[in-house]
Amino acid sequence: MEGVTPGSDKKAVWPWVELVILIIALATVAAWYYFGNSISSTPSQSISTPASTGTWKEGGGAVSGKYADADVVDLGNGKFRMYYSVEPEVAGNKLEIYSATSSDGKTWQQENGTRKTMATFPDAIKLPDGRFRIYYQNAGVIKSATSTDGLTFTDEPGTRIAKDETGFNLESVGAQTTTQLDDGTFVMAYRGTINIPYQGKDKVPNQNTQLYFYATSTDGLTFTKKGLALDSRNDTLNGLTDGGEWFKWSPSSDSEQVDLRLYFWTYAGVYHVNYKSGKFTTDPTFDFMNQKTDALNKFPQNPPGDPTLAKIGEQWFMYYGQHTKGIYYATYSN
Repeated sequence: MEGVTPGSDKKAVWPWVELVILIIALATVAAWYYFGNSISSTPSQSISTPASTGTWKEGGGAVSGKYADADVVDLGNGKFRMYYSVEPEVAGNKLEIYSATSSDGKTWQQENGTRKTMATFPDAIKLPDGRFRIYYQNAGVIKSATSTDGLTFTDEPGTRIAKDETGFNLESVGAQTTTQLDDGTFVMAYRGTINIPYQGKDKVPNQNTQLYFYATSTDGLTFTKKGLALDSRNDTLNGLTDGGEWFKWSPSSDSEQVDLRLYFWTYAGVYHVNYKSGKFTTDPTFDFMNQKTDALNKFPQNPPGDPTLAKIGEQWFMYYGQHTKGIYYATYSN
């Protein structure tokens, strides 16, 4: 080789090459150690909300037992009541709705008796006159009942939402959530079930497809249907939207910005869309998942179901069902 003297320049070059290789190797090990340990030490139950700088983190059980479909109403004076249903798989059940109260959002004391039977998906709202109304599913349609104390309910005549929907052949409606706007208008979002599985790129577990529709009312009794609110027929939601919950979200206690959000759950956890002036955002925002998902686990057995939110004191809570275990909660922090 011209310009290179065998046995002299070659020996001078190799020590530098070995030094560079050693430095690269040490840097690689250091990077693996730092990032590997950083990832593994991050709690799997603590998942950031992309739309904000905060994090939802699992907090434990709120109500133990075979219960689901919780909804929380503010009783005033720092006290809250949670309504929830017996799981329909429980032998001999009468589709009971129960209730419990709390002042801190973490410890809930079950109240005596049942609030309602032959009813599922309790959707509670406190009316301007001080009464309570529960919307519930019965025989595939949505009905309602009222109470002066929130404990003993009397059915209201008629049906609030029937399962007819223009352009859709629905098997049932339910999993409803209702809120009242500043102008007094009631807005109800409700799930409609089509008895056909979603046909996407992955085979889904459910044998039906669930969409969300909405309706408005001036008195909370007679509703005018407005059509589709949330279409699950895409490869993000895979044909499943359930357990809807309205919540007025503000980034902080002193913020003037308030977003009216519709939360719901799907195979991959809890998401939300925003609602304003009769329009819903089309791209759902991910909020919370209590277990890891990946390409091999796209449809986990027990994701957080039927979310309901409440701000108790200065703390945001998200309550969700865990099949056969009860109602659990997660807390949010900035």
